[in-house]
Amino acid sequence: MNVGLALVLSVAALLAAYFVYGRLVGRWLGIDPGRPTPATTVNDGQDYVPTKPAVLFGHHYASIAAAGPIVGPTLAVLYGFLPAWLWIILGVIFIGAVHDFVALFLAVREGGKSVAEVARATLGTAGFVLYVLFALMLCVLVSAAFLGLAVKALTSHYALGDLDLPADQEILRTAEIAKPDGTPETRALTGGIATVSVIVVTIAAPFMGWLLYKKGLRVWQGSAIALAVCAASVWIGFSYQIHIDPTAKVMGGLSVAQLILGLLLLYCFFAAWLPVWFVLQPRDFVNVHLLYAGLAAMAFGVVACGFAGVTISAPPASLAEGAAKNGAVWPFLFVTIACGACSGAHGLVCGGTTCKQLASERHAPAIGYGAMLLEALLGLCVIFMIVGPMGFDQYRAIVWPDVGKGDAVRGFALAVGKTLHTGFSLPVYYGTIFGILLLEGFVLTTVDTIVRLSRYLLAELWSVLVKSPPAWLLDRSTNTLLAILAIAALAFTNGYELIWPVFGAANQLLAALTLVAATVWLVRRSRKRWFVVLPAVFMTATTVTALVFLEGLHLFPDDPEKRNWTLSIADGVLLALAAGVLFLTVRKVLAARSEKGYNPAARN
Repeated sequence: MNVGLALVLSVAALLAAYFVYGRLVGRWLGIDPGRPTPATTVNDGQDYVPTKPAVLFGHHYASIAAAGPIVGPTLAVLYGFLPAWLWIILGVIFIGAVHDFVALFLAVREGGKSVAEVARATLGTAGFVLYVLFALMLCVLVSAAFLGLAVKALTSHYALGDLDLPADQEILRTAEIAKPDGTPETRALTGGIATVSVIVVTIAAPFMGWLLYKKGLRVWQGSAIALAVCAASVWIGFSYQIHIDPTAKVMGGLSVAQLILGLLLLYCFFAAWLPVWFVLQPRDFVNVHLLYAGLAAMAFGVVACGFAGVTISAPPASLAEGAAKNGAVWPFLFVTIACGACSGAHGLVCGGTTCKQLASERHAPAIGYGAMLLEALLGLCVIFMIVGPMGFDQYRAIVWPDVGKGDAVRGFALAVGKTLHTGFSLPVYYGTIFGILLLEGFVLTTVDTIVRLSRYLLAELWSVLVKSPPAWLLDRSTNTLLAILAIAALAFTNGYELIWPVFGAANQLLAALTLVAATVWLVRRSRKRWFVVLPAVFMTATTVTALVFLEGLHLFPDDPEKRNWTLSIADGVLLALAAGVLFLTVRKVLAARSEKGYNPAARN
């Protein structure tokens, strides 16, 4: 099948879903454009800020579109082209986008409170505590996995042959780096370019925030400046390439990779601690233009490859091969693709920052349902780039090698390079570096938001667990630091490869729990709820099964020396917390159905 045709058909399906099913979900929920939102009624200039829909869409999309739809499909396409393709399309239309839309709507209707507060309103205090603890564990897993990916991207290096560069090239800085078999190889240090670009964009963020939110700069003017900043950051990165050897030792025996991880954690602390308009939102605004450009380049690149006659090289299904590496197709295909089809972390974003900036419920369908469809498109582009211009054999050699560790980051970035080369005749190294910048952009714009959400969740938790909590316990500095320390403890001891399956299962289980809370909310108001009940049941069964399998793998591995107590404990705690939430849900639903005046036929 032609890759361009496959992408066009996929886009048509997503557009039809937005205009048909998305509108139906909005009608069932009861969207009211004239109803004041928390952003307009509170408007404190700190967290509650009425925001132009285009700006908010960019911030929201940059926050939710992280490494999940890149790394997940990159790992999962080993099951074959067809299973990954179908799950992303069907999963996002009927589960993922519905989850995001419902989470945003409920958070707005509950006064801009987090989904955890919605859980308190529907499941009581016990349900609130269980939900917050589960969400906090997911925040730690997400941040640790994504920061590991960011470090991988910022310290990446490629064989010159992979980039179609000769041995005597002088475009990129190089170093001799050992291959898995121990022999040295000259590699291009592409990560140094991305590192400089990240620094430039971050430095520009406060200035952009001042222009947008203090000087009232128009969105189109801000977009022009943001594009200029993105272009300048890449140019400066190429002009001042820094030499990064991830294994080199610095400060007290730390490796360069560990030092970069520490610096990223420091950035996340300040991004979560400072007012949202100062760093987090303007950096997202600048970065999202790179993300939009990247998504457009990938999509049009795949279509151009289609015109060039590129067809799908992967088998329709290779379930045995996928199962040997990732686990059985059910449940592990679903949790491996993760955010590409459904993500519980999006509910935290919807109920943490987005709901506090939504100026009108009229904007909720585009931001809630539409942004998730756009994220799914990213995942689809990744699949088509791998099975088309990159080629399935090269994909296997890089991501699933017979010797040494695989590298999903390198696989994705090289797929971008091959796609832009085949479609537009750009040098492979340009597209590859662009892919690294994209991955870094998607990762950091999510992690800084997740750390901020962790701060909110911790403050909410203390207000319930501690009677009259002292001011220091509710202080943003305290809770931001606690979140950073927990993330650091996991990120410094486990690579993203180990964290990813647990993260994927926990992430989608949180989505199921959010839909469970939404079910109770809708039952109490006698509204339609099958569109959240069915996804909740499927995702609960899938993710709980995955966590049970992972618990056995971490606790009883074939090699006892590889027993992972940290992840084993995480698996067990996640299962226990989820069981508690589900028990409370069943009890609350049964109680609501028995209440006097309950009318299952009512729709509003």
